[in-house]
Amino acid sequence: MAAIDRRDINSQNSFRGRGALSRIVSMVMTLREWAQKSLAEETERPDSFLERFRGPAHMDIQAPSSRFSHSHTGSETDNEIRHTRRTRRKCKILVLSPSDDAYYHWLMVIGPAVFYNWTLLVVRACFDELQMRNVLVWLVLDYVCDGVYILDIAVRLHTGFLDQGLMVKDVRRLRETYVRTLQCKLDICSILPTDLLYLTVGIGYTPLLRFNRLLRLPRLFEFFERTETRTGYPNAFRICKLVLYILVIIHWNACGYYSFSKVLGLGSDSWVYPNASDPEFGSLTRSYIYCLYWSTLTLTTIGETPPPVRDEEYLFLIFDFLVGVLIFASIVGNVGAMISNMNATRATFQGRVDSLKHYMHFRHVSKVLEQRVIRWFDYLWTNQKTIDEQEVLRSLPNKLRAEIAINVHLDTLKKVRIFQDCEAGLLVELVLKLRPQVFSPGDYICRKGDVGKEMYIIKDGRLAVVGEDGCTQLAVLTAGSCFGEISILNISGSKMGNRRTANIRSLGYSDLFCLSKHDLMEALQEFPHARAQLEQRGRDILQKEGLLEEVNVSAGEELEEKVERLETSLDRLQTCLARLQSEFNSSQQRLKQRITVLEHNITTVVTGSGFLSDADGNESVFGGDGVRSEINIRL
Repeated sequence: MAAIDRRDINSQNSFRGRGALSRIVSMVMTLREWAQKSLAEETERPDSFLERFRGPAHMDIQAPSSRFSHSHTGSETDNEIRHTRRTRRKCKILVLSPSDDAYYHWLMVIGPAVFYNWTLLVVRACFDELQMRNVLVWLVLDYVCDGVYILDIAVRLHTGFLDQGLMVKDVRRLRETYVRTLQCKLDICSILPTDLLYLTVGIGYTPLLRFNRLLRLPRLFEFFERTETRTGYPNAFRICKLVLYILVIIHWNACGYYSFSKVLGLGSDSWVYPNASDPEFGSLTRSYIYCLYWSTLTLTTIGETPPPVRDEEYLFLIFDFLVGVLIFASIVGNVGAMISNMNATRATFQGRVDSLKHYMHFRHVSKVLEQRVIRWFDYLWTNQKTIDEQEVLRSLPNKLRAEIAINVHLDTLKKVRIFQDCEAGLLVELVLKLRPQVFSPGDYICRKGDVGKEMYIIKDGRLAVVGEDGCTQLAVLTAGSCFGEISILNISGSKMGNRRTANIRSLGYSDLFCLSKHDLMEALQEFPHARAQLEQRGRDILQKEGLLEEVNVSAGEELEEKVERLETSLDRLQTCLARLQSEFNSSQQRLKQRITVLEHNITTVVTGSGFLSDADGNESVFGGDGVRSEINIRL
């Protein structure tokens, strides 16, 4: 706005006379730039702590040039901006990823349309009164569902898929891939206008002519599958889905029973549905409820129904009983499994508590200690701390495991001073090695003089640094504080060595993260700067408490240099030894080959010259005159 004021002050008639149009355009462009900067400042910035760990966000490789670049004219810049916007809008609208929210929201639209056809078409086809009573309503609903089916084909044509880990967004390739699938043929068959034949056969046959709409059933299954994945209560959703399947099967069986009764003749015997002329069974509501009741009794194998009379009725009832047995087995098996899964965590936890109770009773543990253990377990269950996080996240790669751990424990890690300036790689290493621990009220986390083998980070709770009497509180540690790193860093000059320097006690129930000495040293090997910071912090604390002895720093540095030179010399010696061993093996192999060739040549010469061996080991040869000569061959 200051720029606009400066331009306006130059002349009172700045928008009059020559160049007025260009000045107006310049003012509009300045306003756009100011508005863009204001919106950019209002945009919520991501958490810097997470950004340092995650790295830069994913950006397009080719970014559009600036709007107000001096290398382009205003019209060219606007054209590029419009083209870029159209391209991005086209990609966002035309190509959907199966994992996007927009795709799931579309499944929420197509799912009810498929369910409508699967539930109401059959009942309208069997109960003529229902179809003829609300013809206009059914026509509107049918054609609305047909429109949703047609839009669903367009969505399928623009739904991307993964190829070598990358989302395919080429519309032409997506169309060609979809056309070659069986689902494309089923989708086309499901929208064929077969219901227009009602103009010939009559409006009452419309539901039967629309049975091809049932071919979209895979869309309903896909909606259920993705809802089960997204919901936070998967077991409850599975039970509801199973009950829905059972109700639909009972519904279809009830409609089939009524249609079969119409074929045999309503009221023709005691098994079929009574005649509609009877006032008690003449209403549409009573007809459907009676058939639904009969279907429920039959499929649940209760069997309190009138016995069949005809052979056709026996066959129909046999088929229903077989379906009922399968449904009953499905109910018992699936519901039992779901309930077991819902209570799996509770059953496992209760088993641990019961086994520990049995052990304490068998070992005659005091009642006071037993009550403390039970209260500790009760705290774990009440605060939902019974899940083993390491076991749950074991199947994930280290990168995702570390990111989940950082997001879950972000508030705690932000308060830890050693994590605020550390590198992202060290943060990953440390987070993956943290182990949660819970302490009861009055428990000592560490005592002064104990050998330090781990450091602790407070996630939740309050700890007290107490004196030797265990009552005097010297300091209180809250969430985000860490302690114990001094005893595991082996700081040179420490009077305590690797011993604890204070008594720390839990005031209430405390949740801590434990990091062992081995894990910390393993992580700090590749990050010497972070290790130096930790050691310097430990020296400051020890010096403040008077537990640090003055040591000759230069002598320590010279010793380290000597050790490094010795390590370098040792590496060179190992390299030379390996080379000499390789040369020795090579020369030995060549010598063996030469000896083998020499033996082969001697054997060939001896065989070709006619040498023979006698019993004494002498070689004999016969000349042409029969004179025998003895030759001693010595190698």
